[in-house]
Amino acid sequence: MNVLFMGTPDFAKESLKAIYEAGHNIIGVVTNVDKPKGRGMKLQPSAVKEYAIEKGLKIYQPEKVRKNEEFKEEIQKLEPDAICVVAYGKILPKSILEIPKYGCVNVHGSLLPKYRGAAPIQWAVLNGDKVTGITTMYMDVGMDTGDMILKREVQIGDDETTGELWDRLAKIGGELLVETLEKIQKGTAPREKQGDDFSVAPMLSKEMAKIDWDNQTAQEIKNLVRGLNPIIGAYTYLGEKKIKFWKVAIATQKEIMTGNMDFLRNGTVIVSDPRDGLFVKTKDGILKVLEIQGENARRMPIQDFLRGNSIEEFQVFQS
Repeated sequence: MNVLFMGTPDFAKESLKAIYEAGHNIIGVVTNVDKPKGRGMKLQPSAVKEYAIEKGLKIYQPEKVRKNEEFKEEIQKLEPDAICVVAYGKILPKSILEIPKYGCVNVHGSLLPKYRGAAPIQWAVLNGDKVTGITTMYMDVGMDTGDMILKREVQIGDDETTGELWDRLAKIGGELLVETLEKIQKGTAPREKQGDDFSVAPMLSKEMAKIDWDNQTAQEIKNLVRGLNPIIGAYTYLGEKKIKFWKVAIATQKEIMTGNMDFLRNGTVIVSDPRDGLFVKTKDGILKVLEIQGENARRMPIQDFLRGNSIEEFQVFQS
């Protein structure tokens, strides 16, 4: 099948790799423009572009796809059988959706209609979901509203981070896309309407990353830390210093024996020791900090951090 692929991050690269290795004829790869990254702010290609260069594939990087007649005409000349879109980052207009013979197919990181939108994987972790998955669908002009084709369900680990789940789902997405294209080509692909019972997964913001010791439970804080790892990082303040938590656990009764702590403020340090670790009071339990990052420092295991930094017992992390 002649396929035009559109995608940008490493999540999308796995799908491009899968259909390339499955033998589809990749007639072009569309990805976002190079962006400055790192300390030197040098322009860096996307993960999809890097793979396309490695395989010698034709690359397109339009600044915009809406109201871009030149780009539309270029796609028409390619005569794609299908356009595969995976985390491209731009919404396609109807004029492009109508070009390919078999339509435009999207790989989405949730079990639709749950979590339509830009950050489905992150919100599944943030909300403490136990199950998520991948859905392939035919695209239409709405945001993740097209008819569903195939689904694959996966369990979310209790301690799994967004980054870990992202990597797992990326590979599954590639496998499911290959299966989807095979069924489309054979005329056996199912087509299922989504219905109106959906939820939305909007873009994440830095504002949501601050830990609210007064109102969030231990489990909610843990989910916040997992959900924002590795993209933003949940943070709090100790005095005037910003501290990020990258990995935490809910302490068990065996790990820490405490008396009545109702008189202590939420966010109070209960134990701080390079050997035993760092334990913090929440509104309904004790949080054990496993990986931390000080202000203007690198992230590290809590034991390493406490050997070089002072956090005193009964200090209070601020909401």
